[in-house]
Amino acid sequence: MSGPTPALPITGTTRLYAVLGHPIAQVQAPTLMNPVFASLRIDAVVVPVHARPENLEHVVRGLQRTDNLDGMFITVPHKVAVPRLADRCGPTVDIVGSANVLRREADGSWLAENFDGSGFVAGLVGAGHDPGGRRAALVGAGGAGSAIAAALLTAGVDRLGVYDWDPAKLGALVARLDARWPGRVAALDGPRLSGVGLAVNATPLGMHPGDPLPFPLDSLPKDCVVADIVMKPRETRLLRLAAARGHRIHHGIHMLEGQLNSYRAFFDLH
Repeated sequence: MSGPTPALPITGTTRLYAVLGHPIAQVQAPTLMNPVFASLRIDAVVVPVHARPENLEHVVRGLQRTDNLDGMFITVPHKVAVPRLADRCGPTVDIVGSANVLRREADGSWLAENFDGSGFVAGLVGAGHDPGGRRAALVGAGGAGSAIAAALLTAGVDRLGVYDWDPAKLGALVARLDARWPGRVAALDGPRLSGVGLAVNATPLGMHPGDPLPFPLDSLPKDCVVADIVMKPRETRLLRLAAARGHRIHHGIHMLEGQLNSYRAFFDLH
């Protein structure tokens, strides 16, 4: 039985992609994208770059001036901050106010786009949890949460409740969403989610062993799907407890897996 396609050796001709985050140890983009490059025999590699928030602009500007770097993947906590460092933004970025990828254009300018939401929905559908027609609730109005909220509405959720501990961030997101999908989205006054068929953690809570739960589970209907966007650890405390209560669970890695085709098209990888 043949194994994975071996990667091309890294040489002076290798093209670079960076994934930026703080922290960085949990990122999965290199694990998923580098095998794609290998299978397509593309001389490129994704590498992790630890960028603290106070250094983000310096890091991004430096990478943008690196001539053999073709793109960047953006993760926690930089998704809201990075669009202002791009020359142009795609339509999803304009709606949700965050980006998870930057691409160098032929003229040297940089385009920002966001595939978190579409990837999350693709992952849900692929796992048999089509959100169409469901009532859904989401905790976390940051970069990923904003994109997921818009994608769930696009995918046809009946009603979407959103909560965030930052009232200004929550209000701004709900206002943007309501302008495009009037009457289908509401701000929640707390993280207690009830009467929903899909409950989503779109916060970083769960990355560390001592993190509190993003929302309690005791108010969720038994048939509610509990989804987490945290990718490492794969089994967060939220998902372990939800599974123990009999809920169907949905892992964070599916969101990134659902974005692979979008990334291939965005970066013209073939």
